[in-house]
Amino acid sequence: MRVPVAWLREYCDPGMSAEEIADTLTMAGIKVERLHRVGVGDPSEFVVGKVLSAERHPDADRLSVCTVDIGAGEPSTIVCGAPNVAAGQTVAVARPGAIMPDGSQLGEAKLRGVRSSGMILAEDEVGIGADHDGTMVLDDSLAPGAPLAEHLPIADEVLELEITPNRPDAMAVYGVARDLHAVTGAPLAEDPTERDQQPSGDDRAVDHASVEIAHPEICLRFTARVFEDVTIGPSPLWLKQRLMAAGQRPISNVVDITNYVMLATGQPLHAFDLDEVRGKRIVVRRASEGETMTTLDGVERTFTDEMALVCDAEGPSGIGGVMGGLISEVSDKTTRVLMEAATWVGPNIMRTSKALALRTEASARFEKQLHPEQGMAAQRLAARLMVELCGARMVQGTIDVYPSPAEPRVAPLRAERMERLLGERIEAETASGILERLGFEPVAEGGWRVPPWRDADVQREADLIEEVARIHGLDKLPTTLPGREQAVGRLTGSQPLRRRLEDLLRDRGLLETISYSFTSPGALARLRLTDVQPLEIDNPLSEELSVMRPLLLPGLLDAARHNGAHGRAGVALFESAHVYLPAGALEPAPEGSPGGATPADEHHRLGALLTEAGPAGWRTSARPADFYAAKALLEALMEAAGIGDWRVEESRRGPRPFLHPGRAAVVASGEGVQLGWIGELHPLVLREWELDGPAAAFELEVDLLHELTQGRIATYSDVTSFPAVLQDIAVIVPEDVPAARLADVVREGAGELLASLRVFDLYHGEQVGEGHKSLALRLEFRAPDRTLTDEEVAERRTAIENELASLGGRLRA
Repeated sequence: MRVPVAWLREYCDPGMSAEEIADTLTMAGIKVERLHRVGVGDPSEFVVGKVLSAERHPDADRLSVCTVDIGAGEPSTIVCGAPNVAAGQTVAVARPGAIMPDGSQLGEAKLRGVRSSGMILAEDEVGIGADHDGTMVLDDSLAPGAPLAEHLPIADEVLELEITPNRPDAMAVYGVARDLHAVTGAPLAEDPTERDQQPSGDDRAVDHASVEIAHPEICLRFTARVFEDVTIGPSPLWLKQRLMAAGQRPISNVVDITNYVMLATGQPLHAFDLDEVRGKRIVVRRASEGETMTTLDGVERTFTDEMALVCDAEGPSGIGGVMGGLISEVSDKTTRVLMEAATWVGPNIMRTSKALALRTEASARFEKQLHPEQGMAAQRLAARLMVELCGARMVQGTIDVYPSPAEPRVAPLRAERMERLLGERIEAETASGILERLGFEPVAEGGWRVPPWRDADVQREADLIEEVARIHGLDKLPTTLPGREQAVGRLTGSQPLRRRLEDLLRDRGLLETISYSFTSPGALARLRLTDVQPLEIDNPLSEELSVMRPLLLPGLLDAARHNGAHGRAGVALFESAHVYLPAGALEPAPEGSPGGATPADEHHRLGALLTEAGPAGWRTSARPADFYAAKALLEALMEAAGIGDWRVEESRRGPRPFLHPGRAAVVASGEGVQLGWIGELHPLVLREWELDGPAAAFELEVDLLHELTQGRIATYSDVTSFPAVLQDIAVIVPEDVPAARLADVVREGAGELLASLRVFDLYHGEQVGEGHKSLALRLEFRAPDRTLTDEEVAERRTAIENELASLGGRLRA
């Protein structure tokens, strides 16, 4: 939203500089993003001139040599290319040295042999309009040499505002002025919509047109006024300048009036050429699926049955709340105008605008939900301007279709509640003054009637208190903690475990990533997950964010690719976040669900991705990532979680398609509960993400880890002074027996005296036979209360040999 400061001052002038106004509005909740300067540089170099003579240039057919009185004694000679320049005209002149709106400096120049001292100006050359076809002809009453800035707004400052969705009133210059008045106490000019135009003639608006709202769920109110004897022409310079400064292009007086009223009041209007409204009938309805219409920008658009259309007797003539149609556009031939001011349903306009990729100044306001009363207010201002600037005759009456009139909203305000929320007592007189300056009206029993332009935002007592606080000054309120009884903050559920595991990964040098919970079907296809049915989003932001992620890996791969593209190929990343899987039908709602059933089976996972196991040193190269580098991290996580009985094993359903066959496994608890997966990524997946070399990853179900550790009490073992007995054994087992299974069998045979077990070697060769392998294990036996004897250890070793038979294994001699 662009607000010209000169226009703003016309409504409320606090006697501040533009910079001070910007700071004041920002502190009051209307954020000023930028302060622009528009128009010319130093206005003193621009003056009023009187053309004394205008002769054809001796060497150029399209140039005129003009003698111009600029109030400096001796007339100036100015060569001008405008076709309409003539003797006797009062014109705008830029003297040599003047700074033009584009930043260039005007100097004396010789044009086809004639020295020109200055420039006779067109509208676009001072930033007032877009017209360059001829010079501006000013009022003859202006004296030569008079400062041009005193008669034309050739220089201005513009506030660029960032408007939040709850403040449609701030998308109006008068709405911003109202806030400035409330903060500074400077006088506020009369509301420009207060006074109405007196109609003339005996006919009535209903004699010329009719309006029907066929679907009230998309249009709350539709008002229309009829104007006869309209003269189409250019708008006056002051109106053009305000539109240009506010970012609008002047077109014609009727169209400019609709834009001006929208900028002033926040209520968009649309003008129909009444002679082009077929059947003299307006119908507001939903579109038929696949219905088409050409909009004012010349584009044919196709509609869905959710979109609102303004139609005449034969078909669509405008998209409700977004853009009008080409068929009823106001043109130079227009003499009769139907002026529309409607109130549309905000969410519908937002969906329509997004679906059509067509966001306009009108839709930006309507999507924030305007009040039905604002339409009639805008009609009053538009009527006065139509009569004043177009010479129109306003027909009696207003066509007003209002199916369900809205009742004025009243919100309570209690001093005690305000003090409790703000932490400071604000005097009742101060609070009342603020609310009255904002347009609220006191009613009986301490309530306040909410004005229409704030109805969408102020709906309860807390909202009123917020209004008082922001105008009083949030920076003036003391810093206090909210008063809460018996409320002690603590981590709940699996949060302590999550924090512990996340901290461990950070301590090991991994960097945390935060990615969207959304992903694309294409990303899942690149992971080769063709049989996974993701949870689809009804209203996705884009195709790339159209499904909920079923695993964390896509986000980690995206982050690795981004780093690789910026010269950081070796990364170690992790993410701790939720994943989402379809959970079936919404009915019946699960017990305890506050808003009905959830379609997502939502779990918290911890995932990591390594493209490098260790960085390069000054004498060593980087260590590539592999299965065992990821497993080392996994072992540390399981130890931190307090889970000692777990293993990695081959999946019964085969490896996940995004993992390298033979280098992947599932993570399972001792009871066989699957806790996650681990493995090296498939080369085809790495290619899809443009990653070089091997990469390893894993994901763990944190919620399952929490369930396994819930209720456990941390214990410690006393440090014993009795020595351990170390023995190394070599075991021959069939090739398909995993080392983890062998370790389980050895532990079972060794019993409680086995303190630790470690696999330290693998051998294949003739000595063990084809189809077998030899695994070397280091066993540590220890008793907490005595020194073990050789006989006790030998007994355990014999038990181990007996257990090995269950695997088809034996001790290697």
